[in-house]
Amino acid sequence: MESPYLEGAYAPVDREIEAELVAREGAIPDDVAGSYVRNGPNPRFRAEGGHHWFDGDGMLHAARIADGRVFYRNRWIRTAGFRREEEAGKALWRGLMEPITDNPRPGPGEVPAVYKDTANTDVVAHGGRLLTSWYVSGGAHRVHPETLETEGLDTFGGERPLRLSAHTKVDERTGELFFFDYGPTPPFLQYGVVSPTGTLEHRTTIDLPGPRLPHDMALTENHAILMDLPVFYRPEALKKKKWIVGYHPELPARFGVLPRRGDGASIRWFEAEPCYVYHVVNAWEEDEAIVMIGCRCDEPIPAVDPADGAYARALANLRVTAHLHRWRFDLRTGETTETPLDDLSAEFPVIDTRRTGVRSRYSYHQRIPRARTLIFDGVVKYDTDGGERKVLELGPGQFGSEVAFAPRVGASAEDDGYLFSFVDDRAADRSELWITRAQDLEVVAKCTVPQRVPAGFHACWMGA
Repeated sequence: MESPYLEGAYAPVDREIEAELVAREGAIPDDVAGSYVRNGPNPRFRAEGGHHWFDGDGMLHAARIADGRVFYRNRWIRTAGFRREEEAGKALWRGLMEPITDNPRPGPGEVPAVYKDTANTDVVAHGGRLLTSWYVSGGAHRVHPETLETEGLDTFGGERPLRLSAHTKVDERTGELFFFDYGPTPPFLQYGVVSPTGTLEHRTTIDLPGPRLPHDMALTENHAILMDLPVFYRPEALKKKKWIVGYHPELPARFGVLPRRGDGASIRWFEAEPCYVYHVVNAWEEDEAIVMIGCRCDEPIPAVDPADGAYARALANLRVTAHLHRWRFDLRTGETTETPLDDLSAEFPVIDTRRTGVRSRYSYHQRIPRARTLIFDGVVKYDTDGGERKVLELGPGQFGSEVAFAPRVGASAEDDGYLFSFVDDRAADRSELWITRAQDLEVVAKCTVPQRVPAGFHACWMGA
């Protein structure tokens, strides 16, 4: 049985191309300038054994827009593992579904990891360049913002590459980058701050009761919020070096608040109802409290369907169901209050990143239908002040990517800008770049990409 994450919308492409895109429908706007860059898995070589969607080598797809013209480019992220396999002409690593005992050891100057660090998860703009990262904690790979060529692992001023997880946060007002790093051996969680010029300025250890699997963090003007959630490796399996994840609903979800450059010992833990959180929308300070909005999974590990055979557990874990949710952490009393904001399953939220850490009103999510694999069939705009939502239906057989918000030149309103996204049309077997007006979710341009853009993970906007 072939992995469904190697077929259809997920099938990898084997070419790196450059092309100017033209509008098949509508007109390319001339009042926005910058680059939409999306990361995702695209295996260069097929590994032996079972394939998990997260295994593929990172590939960036970028659409650069200026003066009403759009140029597309895609490039693999040439990590150390990618280069070693290129030299060998075959896959050397096994993936998440296979034993790790035979995987190659990291070479000199590489970040230790039991799997291949693919850098395939996230991409952010920091200090005039792109940084790609991996959800299992690996190296930060520098990428040229125009050519997409990999420039190497970032040491952030140190002697060795810095280890960090995906979902770093950039404060565009100060230029700082905030990160966390986790793993199955002590220290289980670390947190740090990188200066606007790319130098590590702060790093501290956060004490946890054992290994955890945080996926995101949040930021306010004065604080960072880290997570200790009841979804983590099963202890009995971990002793046998097997990575089997379990949900432990007898434990609360804990959110740790500490000053941006605080010592780990100063963290304050706020308990909430058990859940898992893949992605945070935003957080801010309000009336001596912290408000955090995110996508809450109340069923983090869905039931396994035996009909899926060897892929049953992997497919179940990727059937994400999440709903918009608000947490409020009272800094005076230490109490948590939480409120569900919607019952629609939507995830991969983005905002105008210039508002990271301060109060925001609008966010843009991917709607997730019930399906065998994880797909996005609509874009959801939330107004968390007014409690309203709008949905852009992509249409039958069309599946989207995480969007990025691009402010319009001269914009004054928070939602005065455009959403960029790659959309895969299965019936036509083609991919398109969609440019959508954020205020009313009106698609203003659809541009055909000369080759498919496989389904992927996270994206960013890098202004010109």
